[in-house]
Amino acid sequence: MLLKLSGESLQGPEGCGIDPQAAHGVAVQLKELRELGIEVAVVIGGGNLFRGHAAAAQGMDRATADYMGMLATIINGLALQDALEKVGVFTRVQTSIQMAQVAEPYIRRRAMRHLEKGRVVIFAAGTGNPYFSTDTAAALRAIEVGAEVILKGTNVDGVYSADPKRNKQARRFERLRYLDVLRMGLKVMDATAVSLCMDHELPIVVFDLRRTGNIRRVVMGETIGTTVR
Repeated sequence: MLLKLSGESLQGPEGCGIDPQAAHGVAVQLKELRELGIEVAVVIGGGNLFRGHAAAAQGMDRATADYMGMLATIINGLALQDALEKVGVFTRVQTSIQMAQVAEPYIRRRAMRHLEKGRVVIFAAGTGNPYFSTDTAAALRAIEVGAEVILKGTNVDGVYSADPKRNKQARRFERLRYLDVLRMGLKVMDATAVSLCMDHELPIVVFDLRRTGNIRRVVMGETIGTTVR
């Protein structure tokens, strides 16, 4: 399985940066999966440190802003690696932007070998290209390594017809089709990522990461959040 995390999953109550306790909480949940014998890959965003599209909207060159965002995902990847290794989980960070002193370059067969050996593999720096989100990177890497599902951990308990924090009438979906997501413009993953998953029949499960144990519950087949297939 591949877990897609936002950068915000590592931030603390101050709303930015990296909180070691938040990283530890994610690491403990991933350790539970490894103890079940599940191969685990992770793609993490960088929004807690830098948002490329937000900087571009304020006048920064889009490609430059996106590269800066990719570097933020590497920082988050290293933080999560540290948290995982502190709880006894062997971990490798692979990055689409080469920086040999910091992490391995992304090599598909090497990543698959790490997974076979029981290591958690964190894919950082997105696809290595500007204009592509970490959602798209998650879909691409999941397909490349043969993941059976993408789990997208968020701060809400599934996909809603509208923002549930602003609209009390918003309806939560338990199941959706890929075409429903694209047609209705639902905020599951971006359209490129959803289209990739649709083409390769890769399910997406959107769930609340904040509730401890939810990752394990989803993997064990409990009906949690929203499933797109």
